[in-house]
Amino acid sequence: MAVVERIAATRAVTRKRKSRPERGEGRTAFFFLLPSLIGVTLFLVVPIIASVVLSFTNWKLLGQPQFVGFANYIRLFTADPQFWPVVRNTLFFTFEYLVLNIIISLGLAVWISSLKMGQRWFRVIFFLPTFTPGIAVAIVWMLIFAPGGFFDFVMGALSIHLPNLLTDQKLAMQAVIIVSLWAGVGYNTVLFNAALDMVPANYLEAARIDGASAWDRFWKIRLPLISPTLFFGTVMTAITSLQVFDQIYVMTRGGPGSATATLGYSIFQKGFQNFQMGYASSIAWVMFAMIMALTAFQFWLQRKWVHYDN
Repeated sequence: MAVVERIAATRAVTRKRKSRPERGEGRTAFFFLLPSLIGVTLFLVVPIIASVVLSFTNWKLLGQPQFVGFANYIRLFTADPQFWPVVRNTLFFTFEYLVLNIIISLGLAVWISSLKMGQRWFRVIFFLPTFTPGIAVAIVWMLIFAPGGFFDFVMGALSIHLPNLLTDQKLAMQAVIIVSLWAGVGYNTVLFNAALDMVPANYLEAARIDGASAWDRFWKIRLPLISPTLFFGTVMTAITSLQVFDQIYVMTRGGPGSATATLGYSIFQKGFQNFQMGYASSIAWVMFAMIMALTAFQFWLQRKWVHYDN
């Protein structure tokens, strides 16, 4: 028994000696993480909680918020004539921009990977617009598409008769999509190109020896192998497209009429122009619900086409 007691006492002392450095390391780690934790709490957690609370109030930016329960959401879905057209515009922009972005970026990535020289330069060229501030991009393109601007001059020189993109209700959203593609397609291009370069060359060589065409090698080998990266790019592009704001604010202000008004612009308009902060918060949470629903649908759908190496 004495031997057993000595062994137990020795283990207890060892544990105490080990725990002291571990506690010291934990305190040190917490000390270094504290600034980030404070920043996340102040600028992320607190605003999220405040937004939830405000969505149930009638706060006009000045004065005390008045609790109204679900009145903002009821008004949003049943009494606001602008809400459903705004949702329709948002979904239209998201769908068209997402499809075009993925197709163009994947095509550019495949083209770049087929080059024997200059791949790095083309990656830089296509990726550069993503560094440009969205407001600056929108201002430049607004000047290009403005009535009597460079775009109208080119169309006139080619004898192509088109109404001005920014003043026509049917074409204004297309102008916003063009600008968004120019600014955002480079990120997915570089992402997909990096994934294509990681496809094992022996797979492609074996398929080529077996007589597979270039299209078969792409469709049956390269595309399945990069499907996780393709899925990531699709999810992130869908999330950002649902939040589109900069281009619309600068180029169209939601017009002509309400042809380009989206949820992001509607939040700004209700909150900072009409001073209906509670109502704007409710719109923000509806947009959040749409983002979560679309993301969940994409995660459900990925089981049918995304292939992970086990």
